[in-house]
Amino acid sequence: MPKPTSELKQSAKRLSGLWTLVLPFYLPALMITLGNGLLVPILPLYATSFEIGYGLIGLILAGEGLGTLVADVPTGMLQRRFGNKQVMMMGMALTMVSVTLLFVSQSVWVVFTLRLIAGFGRAMYTVSAHVYITDNVKLEERGKAISLYGGTHRLGGFLGPAVGGIVAGLLGLRFGFLFCGAVTAIGVVCVALYTRNRAEDADAGDSHGNHLQVLTVLQSNYRVLASAGTAQVFAQMIRAGRTVIIPLFAAEMLGLAVDQIGLIVSLSVAVDFSLFVVAGWLMDRFGRKFAIVPCFAIQALGMALIPLTSSFGGLLFAAIMIGVGNGLGAGSMMTLGSDLSPTQSRGEFLGVWRLIGDLGHTGAPLVVGAIADILVLTSAVWVIAGSGLAAASIFLFFVPETLKRKHPVVAPS
Repeated sequence: MPKPTSELKQSAKRLSGLWTLVLPFYLPALMITLGNGLLVPILPLYATSFEIGYGLIGLILAGEGLGTLVADVPTGMLQRRFGNKQVMMMGMALTMVSVTLLFVSQSVWVVFTLRLIAGFGRAMYTVSAHVYITDNVKLEERGKAISLYGGTHRLGGFLGPAVGGIVAGLLGLRFGFLFCGAVTAIGVVCVALYTRNRAEDADAGDSHGNHLQVLTVLQSNYRVLASAGTAQVFAQMIRAGRTVIIPLFAAEMLGLAVDQIGLIVSLSVAVDFSLFVVAGWLMDRFGRKFAIVPCFAIQALGMALIPLTSSFGGLLFAAIMIGVGNGLGAGSMMTLGSDLSPTQSRGEFLGVWRLIGDLGHTGAPLVVGAIADILVLTSAVWVIAGSGLAAASIFLFFVPETLKRKHPVVAPS
């Protein structure tokens, strides 16, 4: 009889451990994501107000992503040089300042430059936050902790656009940038007051001969980066591709109205958001692959159903299936990256890991657009569905299970 009591005490202890990360980690993450979500309905309209062509509008909207790609790997080295807390604060501060300055910007190229800088800030924050959660959570609790981090991203992404639309509607587009800057400032304050460096980070600037360069990290980890990294590219492609394909297919192939498209996307996101707790439990209880493989296999199936749909209800069913799949993998790529990262070169490795994922995420809309232009939209849907199947297959057959337990998990008697 004492076994269940002991397990309950251990579960309570783990839960209390995660609560200690609310102010130093989860609340700043929510503020950053909420700020990004605020810009979703504002930034495209703001760009069109400059009376420029679609090419420049697309460049402005891609600016943050391009800046993130450029800064991912250097951030890993900065993290070693200055420590997690300092780089997180610098990243959030860059984001806050660059977004706030959009309020007074009058030049298209100034706007583009500010979006690039916001991308630098985003990379600095996300890579350092990834290192921070990896260093401060045990291996067997990492899935739960990082899936909760994924949950804050989904919550911010769900609430942000609605709040941003309300603020812009009441006060004007440019005031939305001030509101976004203020929200991000809350995150900066939380990190400044509550986040603590580890003892190792306090001496981060004194790396000397122990400093591991990115080239060394690549040479030492090329096998795992080749297999897991390739799978992550495909994984991020289907995740990013769904946000492009569902609205396009709904509008162009089914002729659905904007409000119908919005309802389909919102319901899919709601289902996605509801499963992040399940994702963390699966990863910590049974292993990372028990969440990762179904995540991308189900998304691939849902994506493959889209060309077969001919009505609102059919597309809604496929979109919800994709949401279920994505929800089961909440935080899975970050968790896997944390597990694979070597302790002595964690920042550099996670910078490279982040770059690989961002390449897939950034490339998916380009792939969809190119294939749809050359062939038809349906062909692009099949390609993105294939990327999900490829991700699930590579993770299943070529990537090792990274949850290693000292004692096997047994059901309480």
